[in-house]
Amino acid sequence: MRLPNGYGTVYKLSGNRRRPWIARKTTGWTDEGEQVCQTIGYYKTRQEALTALSDYNKNPYSVEASTVTFEELFERLKNEKFDKISRSNQLGYTAAFKKSEKLHQMRFVDVKHAHLQSVIDNCDKGWGTKKKIKVLFNQMYAYALKNDIDVRDYSKFVDLGRKDIGKKREVFTGKEINLLWDHVERMDYIDAILIMIYTGMRPGELITIKNQDINLEERYLRGGIKNENSMDRVIPLNEKIVPLIEKRMSSENEFFIANHKGEQMRYWNFYEEKWKRVMEQLQLSHRPHDCRHTFASLMDSAGANKVCIKRIMGHASKDITDKVYTHKDIRELIIEINKI
Repeated sequence: MRLPNGYGTVYKLSGNRRRPWIARKTTGWTDEGEQVCQTIGYYKTRQEALTALSDYNKNPYSVEASTVTFEELFERLKNEKFDKISRSNQLGYTAAFKKSEKLHQMRFVDVKHAHLQSVIDNCDKGWGTKKKIKVLFNQMYAYALKNDIDVRDYSKFVDLGRKDIGKKREVFTGKEINLLWDHVERMDYIDAILIMIYTGMRPGELITIKNQDINLEERYLRGGIKNENSMDRVIPLNEKIVPLIEKRMSSENEFFIANHKGEQMRYWNFYEEKWKRVMEQLQLSHRPHDCRHTFASLMDSAGANKVCIKRIMGHASKDITDKVYTHKDIRELIIEINKI
């Protein structure tokens, strides 16, 4: 059957090929009167090639866009989006991308619901991690459609399954905190645990602190991640942990918590290699985020000012209108944090 003039052409290439059928479309002419052709793609059967040519004629698209892989699209999304989001969200997207490894080399236009669902179904992490993966899928389809990659958004059909209740956050008891103090000179990284308990910092925040962010003379540091309320906030230093911070600070390293190379420690290394070892040695059962909950509990039990607690922890509050701290503000925060 002859195709209409200007419609394009489909023909079979010679040799033993996995996809021998080619679909092409004339997109213009040179000054010498020669055709300028665009290759739509290569296909297993003539019918597949005809279908592709038909789809192209109905809705012309960028052939380059149709060949971009899942991994390449993520990199483009990353370059556009990461400068505008928090470090915590960056890590979340990156972790979700790693969990989607089986999709990395697939053309994005070939990814279907079954492929996305398979990533979720085979994820060995909890519901929260699966949710982050789905959010990544949502963002990638939105980016693809915005950039004229003609795909159907299958991410909306991904089923995360029943939400798990998850492990309840357990605060460190007074006895457990004393145990940490008893061993702080004998075991490495117990100091980091105590610093989180007495500052309310998230573990992801602690490892981003640079030595230049710490002001020992005025007893505070600047840091924080997550959102606009907690980023770059003033965190007063409880007098109990000042000696621990002073001892760990090193002029040789940029970061306060550094790895064996003197570089910033990754959360995975901190948790798997440092945190778990301390918990095992002291026969404790806690996760790093329990430190933050312990801080909130200690401050509440000590009757600390509620607004000060929110400022220190980086929680949003209608009583906090800006992030400008005066010396009076910092002194007040130090008074409150020393109540624990």
